[in-house]
Amino acid sequence: MSINSALLAGVSGLVANSSALAAISDNIANVNTTAYKRNQVDFSTMVTSQAVKGEYSAGGVQGNNQQFVSQQGLIQSASSSTDLAISGDGFFVVASSSTAPASEFTRSGTFQPDANGFLVNDAGLYLQGWPMQANGTFDTDPSDLSKIGPINVKNLGAAVQPSSKLGISANLDQTTVLSAGAATYNKATKSMALYASSAGASGTAPDAPPIEISVVDSVGGTHKFALAFEKTSTPNQWNAEIYAVPASDVNTAGPNGQIAAGLVNFNTDGSINLATSTLFGAAGAAPTLALAASGGAQPAWGTALGIAGQSLSVDLTQLTQLASASTVNSVSSDGASAGNIVGVQVDGSGVVSALFDNSQVRKIAQVAVATFPNSDGLQAISGNAYGGTLQAGTMTLKVAGTGGAGKIDPSSLEASTVDLSSEFTGLITTQKAYSASSKIITTADTMLDELINIIR
Repeated sequence: MSINSALLAGVSGLVANSSALAAISDNIANVNTTAYKRNQVDFSTMVTSQAVKGEYSAGGVQGNNQQFVSQQGLIQSASSSTDLAISGDGFFVVASSSTAPASEFTRSGTFQPDANGFLVNDAGLYLQGWPMQANGTFDTDPSDLSKIGPINVKNLGAAVQPSSKLGISANLDQTTVLSAGAATYNKATKSMALYASSAGASGTAPDAPPIEISVVDSVGGTHKFALAFEKTSTPNQWNAEIYAVPASDVNTAGPNGQIAAGLVNFNTDGSINLATSTLFGAAGAAPTLALAASGGAQPAWGTALGIAGQSLSVDLTQLTQLASASTVNSVSSDGASAGNIVGVQVDGSGVVSALFDNSQVRKIAQVAVATFPNSDGLQAISGNAYGGTLQAGTMTLKVAGTGGAGKIDPSSLEASTVDLSSEFTGLITTQKAYSASSKIITTADTMLDELINIIR
């Protein structure tokens, strides 16, 4: 009868509003949970078949939970460089341990290195990414989860950057008077290194102070090269040599550690004329010093050093010959000796790099961003994470900021999407609706009592 359907409708109201209260409670409890997505119970009617004409049978109400996973939370600044937020669509791919397969997804980017150096968030989930390959690239496969792994930012060893580029900015005094030693200079027997020594074979020093350059080898060792000049009798022309100090650091055919020797010519405006200079071989030859590995063909690193070969590009474009004192403005080398990791940085495309105390930056991995056609259909699991479902659709791995995937904001966190004012308002209306549903039950109970009392 209709009274019984009213009772059942009241019960359905209690159940639905209880679910709504539970969702509101979860929202309020997680108002400060990083990247938490609010839930909401929406109500829909249940209609029963009206079998008897003139009588109405109540169907009641049904509560349906709705997740707002795709809703973007406010991006807020954070103090740690490994705190990450996704601005836009997508999720961090995570695993429950450093050895477990990647099977969960989250937007909670509170990642910090654990005791073993792996990036782990507050829920103990391990951040996954594509490791850097030997050629310096990332194999960013869009669907193969086996190609990503946990990101470790500690167990990297030391970083060494062998020198490959040398730069010199200096001036040679154009008014220099030809030295007496020039008459006896011979690059094959009386090198600049001898001229620079106190017991030089010619008894004189070069016409310009030797320019010293630091060179870092393949194992982080530092060596000193010198570039020395002596003016010739030809205007705007200087003898020049590059040699190692000490000479034993290299094995060359020339004397006293001589690596390169020849002429350096200048234009009438004081700029260097590399097209006619022979310091690096034939006129116009590329300004490069090539040293073979220790024990290799000359010129090579000293046999006792046991280091790899090296090619050094020398930039002399800032070398001038002007009528002012010979001076060295600057000397640059891109090498760096062994350094230890001192920090971690992440860029907008998700590339994680280690920072070393020798100013070197080494790429480690690239954070993978997973996207779904319907992220609101994901299944929520503990730890503010989600699992894939048929409703969510097929997952695709993307580089941050490409193909519709959101950009990664380093030193940032996504705030909860909970609005306390809305939740408290919902709490009041839910409580009133629950009380009203209970009144339905008590009223129907009173009416049934009246019906039972008819037989008295």
